[in-house]
Amino acid sequence: MPLAPPTTLPAWAALNALAARMQGPEHHLRRLLEAPGRLEAFSAAGGGLFYDYSRQRVIPAVMDALFELAAQRDLKGAFQRMVSGDIVNTTEGRAALHTAARRLDGTPVYVNGRNVMPEIRAVREQIREFAAAVHAGRITGSTGKPFRDIVVVGIGGSYLGAAFAAHALAEDALPGMRLHFLANVDIHNFGRVAAAIDPEATLWVVISKSYTTTETMANALQAEHFMRQKGLDPVRHTVTVTAKGSPGDDPARPVLAAFHMFDFIGGRYSVTSAVGGVPLSLYLGYERFEELLRGAEEMDRHALEAPVEENLPLLAALLTVWNTNFLDYPALGIIPYAEPLAKLPAHVQQLNMESNGKSVDREGCPLAVPAGPIIFGEPGTCAQHSFFQLAHQGRPFPIEFIGVVRPRYSQEGARSKAVTNHQELWANLVAQSRALAVGKPEASPERRFEGNRPSSTLLMEDLGPRSVGRLLSFYEARTVFEAFVWGINPFDQFGVELGKTMASGLRRALADQNAGRALPDDLDPIARFYLQTLAAGGWD
Repeated sequence: MPLAPPTTLPAWAALNALAARMQGPEHHLRRLLEAPGRLEAFSAAGGGLFYDYSRQRVIPAVMDALFELAAQRDLKGAFQRMVSGDIVNTTEGRAALHTAARRLDGTPVYVNGRNVMPEIRAVREQIREFAAAVHAGRITGSTGKPFRDIVVVGIGGSYLGAAFAAHALAEDALPGMRLHFLANVDIHNFGRVAAAIDPEATLWVVISKSYTTTETMANALQAEHFMRQKGLDPVRHTVTVTAKGSPGDDPARPVLAAFHMFDFIGGRYSVTSAVGGVPLSLYLGYERFEELLRGAEEMDRHALEAPVEENLPLLAALLTVWNTNFLDYPALGIIPYAEPLAKLPAHVQQLNMESNGKSVDREGCPLAVPAGPIIFGEPGTCAQHSFFQLAHQGRPFPIEFIGVVRPRYSQEGARSKAVTNHQELWANLVAQSRALAVGKPEASPERRFEGNRPSSTLLMEDLGPRSVGRLLSFYEARTVFEAFVWGINPFDQFGVELGKTMASGLRRALADQNAGRALPDDLDPIARFYLQTLAAGGWD
């Protein structure tokens, strides 16, 4: 049955009325925060995380209406259908079972009547055995040197999530193992990676579901050429992560190993599949990768089972809808107060904006309201000295702060102003969210802070693999809950295709130039200028 636009629901009309009420001075965050018990009423813990939304522009009536929206949209039921293997990716006729990739119990999950868990477990076991053999020196490069450098060749979802997790867990890296990412087709990316590695001790992990992604194939070819120049056999230095039967899984093109991806796991949701499992297991050890899976599974279970009032990713999704569609904020800043989480904003940017940056619903009808905030971020406290001028006094946007209770490194030694570095970090974390909320009246306009700028704070216990897995799953679940409210399909990404198609035509024109042929007559004049500039080495 077609899904009605969310704007037709009674809860949507109630939220519209409440949004108008929230504009009054009595609902300024400065006033709201004076209410006793504000934190207790507007926070929740679950799945190993703590979520504080007391500094969001909400009152109990707003939350009640959001909870009613969740019920009218059957968000919990939609999530249950997704994890059970229903065909929720309707445009491509696929299930969306990233949650199955981290199921560690024996519960079957069926897609079209077939239990997919045996295949998932088989790939995990293949990863475990391969990583153990590499670490023990039983699998080596063509000169017999043990592998110490791992280069991931992939773009988009084939690297962003794994890069986030690897950076977050760098302290857990096995001694001597180094992980590099070759994503951009820009030759500078390749050149810097090539200069940083020991070619004889390097394993190249080529990740592409179709094994036709243009940038990835160009870089894989560049890597193969590099290996041959160094007198190395690419077969002995390459593994692939790809779909079964793709060109990367062809016995006629042998590699050390081919690890299978599944069509029911999209790239941006694939960190807990072989896409993240192969490089992270080589870098950290399989046991730590499995701990990340356990954390993700824990948050999956929380998202599935917790009531809406206590469900962290569902609460966060409802607040995104409130801020985007009722308070008209176009963006969301993600500010982790932990340097190891520096690559989280880039991962969530792709996860959310590729999933929810849509203009039509799952029936192909134009959306009645905008979907998908613009997401960006940097770690605190660096972000404070970058774009927080705008955050405090320019165009307002909600911020999601992330704090870590226990840091990785000892706090012994020097103290600045009688506090440790981690305490200084937390002082800034707490102060920034309050300053955004309450502001500061001043006679001088330049020094006036209006406040009433919403934020949430997400707390993690530590930066271990299990905590990172929880965080990963939190953002995945939040993204799909948002999509279920808007009625869009968060598992396709046709919006990335048009530019790639146009690039194909320009690529052919460049190939003509390389062969000494003239540029096509029908090439538009702006494109002609740029191709001629490239060929001439300048624009004079």
